[in-house]
Amino acid sequence: MSLFQTKAWQSAWWETWGSQKGFRLVRPWDGQVSGLYESKYRLKGVLPVRSFQFVGTSYRELRTPRTEYNQFCDDNLSGQLLLRGMEEILQGQPWTEAVFNDLRTGSEELSALVTIAATHNWAFRITASDNGYAVSTTGRFDEYIAALGANSRLRLYNRRKILESLGSIYEENLWPSRVDDFFQHLNRFHLARWKKNCVTPTSLEFHKKFLSRVEEEGGRPLLSALYCDGNVVSVLYNVWYQGVVYNIQAGFDEHFHVKLSLGSLHLGYAIENAFNAVNTHRFDMLAGQGKHEDYKSRFATDRYQFISIMLVKSVMFRALYWMRG
Repeated sequence: MSLFQTKAWQSAWWETWGSQKGFRLVRPWDGQVSGLYESKYRLKGVLPVRSFQFVGTSYRELRTPRTEYNQFCDDNLSGQLLLRGMEEILQGQPWTEAVFNDLRTGSEELSALVTIAATHNWAFRITASDNGYAVSTTGRFDEYIAALGANSRLRLYNRRKILESLGSIYEENLWPSRVDDFFQHLNRFHLARWKKNCVTPTSLEFHKKFLSRVEEEGGRPLLSALYCDGNVVSVLYNVWYQGVVYNIQAGFDEHFHVKLSLGSLHLGYAIENAFNAVNTHRFDMLAGQGKHEDYKSRFATDRYQFISIMLVKSVMFRALYWMRG
C-alpha cells in the first residue's frame, strides 16, 4: 500500500467530494486498499451510465488531487485467491463501465483484470498511461549526486553555491502552524506558472483534513518552504509515510534567477534530507511531468509506470465507446 490508501487520504477525499449527486460508496477503505464507489451520470446528457471507480479518482466528473498506487486487495492476496476476490467485487455491482486509474504496470491485479475481462467478454480499454519516478535513499547522497549526469548534477546540487550567495537561504516546515500560508504560496507559484489555480477552497479543505489525519497513522507532513532573505521562493508539498517521502506537489518563483532552476535545487535539499533520515528509504516524485521537460527522469534512480483502464459490459456501450475512440 501507499500514502494514498491510508484512511487519512481516502476519508478526506470522500468527505470532500463524495456527496456529489449520483455518488454512492460501495466498499469503504480500510487503511490498506482503496475504497470503491459508484457514480451515475448521463453520457452526452442522454444515456444513463453507472461508473465503478476507486475512491480518490473521478474519470469524467471532477478534478481532484491525484490518487496513485490504487489497488483492490491486500498485498498478501495473490494467485487464484486474488483473482476470485476481484471477480466477486466486479460481479457484485451493476455497473456500465468500470474505470480504474493508476494501477501499477506489471502488477498481479492488472493481469487479473485482463483475465476477468476476457472470461466475461467485457471490453478492456487502456485509457491512460503515465511514468512515475523515485530516488532510492538507502545509500549515500554524495554517491547519488556523483552518478547523475553533469547537467542534472548542476541543476539539483552544484548551483547551490550561486543560490546561497544571493542571501540567507534556509528551509522551514510550515506544518502545523502555517498551513494556510503554505497553500497560498503553492497556489501563487502555480498560478504564475500554469495560469490556473491548484488550490481552491474545496481542495484546501481536503488537504487540511488529510494532513491532520495522516499523523494518526504515523505519517509526517513536510510542508517545506525555501526562503531567501526571509521571502518564500519555493515550496514542496511532501509527506513522509512508512519510510517513503511522497512529493505530492511543488511550486517556485520561476523568475527568481536566470541561472537557477529553483524548483530543482529545492528538490535537491529535500532528497538530501531523505538520505540523511535513518528511517527513510525512498523519495517518491510520483507521476507527471514538468512544464517544459520530464525533469523527474533526470533525477530518478527508479522508474515505474501506472496504467488506467476501463471495462465495459454492455455491447451497445462498447460500440459507442469504440466509435468515440
